[in-house]
Amino acid sequence: MPPVVRIEHLTKHYFLESVTVRALCDVSLTVEQGEFVALMGPSGSGKSTLLNLLGCLDRPTDGTYILGDDDISHMDDDRLSEVRSRYLGFIFQSYNLLPQYTVVENIEVPLLYQGCRITEKTRQRCIQLAELVGLGERLDHRPMQLSGGQQQRVAIARALVNDPHVILADEPTGNLDSRTSEEIMQMLIRLNEAGKTIIMVTHENDIAAWAKRVIRMRDGQIETDDRNTEPRIVQDVSSAFVSALNSLLSEAIQ
Repeated sequence: MPPVVRIEHLTKHYFLESVTVRALCDVSLTVEQGEFVALMGPSGSGKSTLLNLLGCLDRPTDGTYILGDDDISHMDDDRLSEVRSRYLGFIFQSYNLLPQYTVVENIEVPLLYQGCRITEKTRQRCIQLAELVGLGERLDHRPMQLSGGQQQRVAIARALVNDPHVILADEPTGNLDSRTSEEIMQMLIRLNEAGKTIIMVTHENDIAAWAKRVIRMRDGQIETDDRNTEPRIVQDVSSAFVSALNSLLSEAIQ
């Protein structure tokens, strides 16, 4: 099976008046299906730029980015938007939920971007995802009625609804206390055990310790790329959860 992500000699420069900012410099990387990768590094190291490129939120100055079978390095805005909505799931530090929408309606948002018609079938898919992440009793709540951890669970369900090739998580525990951070990381581990590929940016070593692979960046380049021989584990990853998620996502959305 080919890698789900392959980047070759990726470079990103920003041009600010007479100054050229070299955010990424000749970065090459592959991520296999089912990996859980943590991107780390100090501010200005290039990790956020790399995540933006992986998320089709920006284009490289040079180099190649293959997502699945598609070379998306030079796609136009419309095609990038389509790839983003169909093949990628996003989890943000600040959740990025729509305040006027309920839990279920927020989970539906990526389907709307795809141009899907919201039907009873799609609504049930979103309800089941909410239940899988522990929000079965909060379906009609709006973000301001939820705790930070609950809002992030909504974001996780939203990231799953289109059955993405890759989930991109940008500091997913950055606004959470340590206990809630652990709950969210346990949820991500369950998703990874179900076969989801996760690429996560974090500043925190204890959060990176959950990942199977840790890439450290500095000055726009990969400094180290190490396998985590003893990642933190979740003791109660049930086969029922894995089966329920995979069964739910196996149905194509029209």
